[in-house]
Amino acid sequence: MSTPYILVLYYSRHGATAEMARQIARGVELGGLEARLRTVPAVSSECEAVAPAIPADGALYVSHDDLKGCAGLALGSPTRFGNMAAPMKYFLDGTSSLWLTGELVGKPAGVFTSTSSLHGGQESTLLSMMLPLLHHGMLICGLPYSEGALLETRGGGTPYGPSHHAGADGKRSLDEHEIALCRALGQRLATTAATLESSRG
Repeated sequence: MSTPYILVLYYSRHGATAEMARQIARGVELGGLEARLRTVPAVSSECEAVAPAIPADGALYVSHDDLKGCAGLALGSPTRFGNMAAPMKYFLDGTSSLWLTGELVGKPAGVFTSTSSLHGGQESTLLSMMLPLLHHGMLICGLPYSEGALLETRGGGTPYGPSHHAGADGKRSLDEHEIALCRALGQRLATTAATLESSRG
């Protein structure tokens, strides 16, 4: 039997969402499970795909097997007009085979996002990412207000999942509260997945 892992799947254009993914992965490991970082390729305006099969840097591209085999999922995207970015939507739209076989039913999932403006659709983006996960039968894990950073944050952070305010130039680093909330989600997914796994065994 393979070691259970949480899939931390993200799309990042300028690096902020990727950094959130790394912090969530740290939280997963603090929660006692392995974190598997994966990304999705950009959507090309060309008629045929021209990108290499392996990205030049960062995480590997996700496969359906990564998703099928995970014990839980953290899904992240920057905000695009209050919604997830097209590359993430494109990938999720291609997961019908996993939906037909119920591969993700009963597995915990959480969502995270980064925006350039403080009120630029963080919460609607998080909600938009939950919808396909609910269709897959996943169990959505948000962030409870027992997480102190949720009450103290002056940047990102919502009960729907971690968020980050990157600033108009996209260069604002994650602050201590945003990092704490990312790690809290990772830890929560890991402990929830481990509990669910043990109850099945």
